[in-house]
Amino acid sequence: MSALPFPTLPGRATAGASTGGLVDQHGRVATDLRVSLTDRCNLRCSYCMPPEGLDWLPTDDVLTDDEVVRLVGIGIEHLGVREVRFTGGEPLVRRGLVDIVGRVRSLDPDVELSITTNALGLARTAPALAAAGLDRVNVSLDSVRPEVYAAVTRRDRLHDAIAGIEAADAAGLSPVKVNAVLLRGLNDGEAPELVRWALAAGYELRFIEQMPLDAQHGWSREKMVTADEILASLEAAFVVTPADEQRGSAPAERFDVDAGAGLRGRVGVIASVTRPFCGDCDRVRLTADGQVRNCLFARHESDLRAALRGGADDDEIARRWRAAMWTKAPGHGIDDPSFLQPTRPMSAIGG
Repeated sequence: MSALPFPTLPGRATAGASTGGLVDQHGRVATDLRVSLTDRCNLRCSYCMPPEGLDWLPTDDVLTDDEVVRLVGIGIEHLGVREVRFTGGEPLVRRGLVDIVGRVRSLDPDVELSITTNALGLARTAPALAAAGLDRVNVSLDSVRPEVYAAVTRRDRLHDAIAGIEAADAAGLSPVKVNAVLLRGLNDGEAPELVRWALAAGYELRFIEQMPLDAQHGWSREKMVTADEILASLEAAFVVTPADEQRGSAPAERFDVDAGAGLRGRVGVIASVTRPFCGDCDRVRLTADGQVRNCLFARHESDLRAALRGGADDDEIARRWRAAMWTKAPGHGIDDPSFLQPTRPMSAIGG
């Protein structure tokens, strides 16, 4: 993984890279910041990492709480960031999470703050996170069958995950959004069951196509359960109609589902691979060790940690961040024969 230089770009590029918000040369503006707080996780999901786990980042490489808050503050105050989502790895294993949320909330009462979590430990921390100013949670949950959950995550913790989801809902961290990845041969027949469970509980379920971000680099298009397959399974069980709404930059296509017996609601499908939405992307990512990634699938990163620790002021860090965004590719290129999976897996990037 190489870091991008911070070039002085001529003409129109200079304006795009050195002033204003996080604009790229294709006209997109990033206002949604995903901040990975750690690459560590307490699950071992088969589509993310091997059973034995990974070599974690050295502690000294990980941004401190103060550094995280400062960089997020620069994003909000200098670069137009309006949404901040804390991710991992698993953000709940970061001891300073509640304090970080509270300090970021104090920067701007109107910025949307959320976390993406596996919900283990959320039963204990949800009230404190809500009090600190967190708005909502996204929970990764691929099955509501204990044996299947254990097979996917390699941990027998479904009860703890459900308890965490319920606690988040009770604490007002809503709407609770539940993200499920369907894996061929494991849980690919569970889409209707997951929908019934989510609708009955009042959660917002989204199915996500498996992406080429596993540490093992074992992903293949042939093994992936596609959006078309997911929708076909839902249409076979329910009345499904496209939601009457403008999608905008949201990654999920949403559908109204009537499951009978009074169960109605909306379900999302995020088809990052087969129906890419790169042209409307408004996201930028900051890794736990302070690297800017202008695309989830980027092969290059831009180092803000070195500038931060080298004494750069906020204006200089903002300039570097803008330059990093200006070079964003028009799309992820998964369908291109030359596509190469990122060196870092999802657990080290943050969703």
